[in-house]
Amino acid sequence: PELLYLFAVIQNKRRPVCGRTERLWAARLEQARAVTGGKSMPASTIKLHVSHTYRVPPAVVYDAWLNPEIARRFLFATDDGHVIRADIDPHVGGRFFIVDRRPTGDAFHQGVFLELKRPRHIVFCFSVEEHDHNCDRVEINIEPLGSGSRLTLTHEMCAEWAEYEEKTRQGWTHIVEGLDRELELSPGSKRSNPEAGQSAGAAA
Repeated sequence: PELLYLFAVIQNKRRPVCGRTERLWAARLEQARAVTGGKSMPASTIKLHVSHTYRVPPAVVYDAWLNPEIARRFLFATDDGHVIRADIDPHVGGRFFIVDRRPTGDAFHQGVFLELKRPRHIVFCFSVEEHDHNCDRVEINIEPLGSGSRLTLTHEMCAEWAEYEEKTRQGWTHIVEGLDRELELSPGSKRSNPEAGQSAGAAA
């Protein structure tokens, strides 16, 4: 298929966000949460890693992921799209629901927060519309690095999606770099960490 695994593009007619779709996904995510919440994934999985350094402390990076006004400008946002909805309920068991309106249609992303430990650790299960039969597990760790911080994202997905591994890594790289651009726009921005703004990706 032509769909990029992480950022699925809905290639049929543009569909509005509707309560029925949201309720259906919520039910499926609750089922998945019982599995991913216990950190249990299918026996055959792939883990990919993406890292990025920022000039701001961990708390600033952490909070940006959970702030809808900031997250809508980088989280699952594409260069040719426009995020029309960004709902984030930032507590364990809370859900996020993000819709990016693209030339090819609306792309839906949603998940459930499994672990939140400010300012260093975020874990959530994640699903997109075309692949919502199985929710992946995404873990974000943020470590202090000088006056800034280093974020490492680990995405665990079923091995059946191996052909999309590199595209998925590219998608997350786009996201963490997009966050860096948003933080650069913050008042008083001044890059003090010489390593800030660098991304790296690797497979487990």
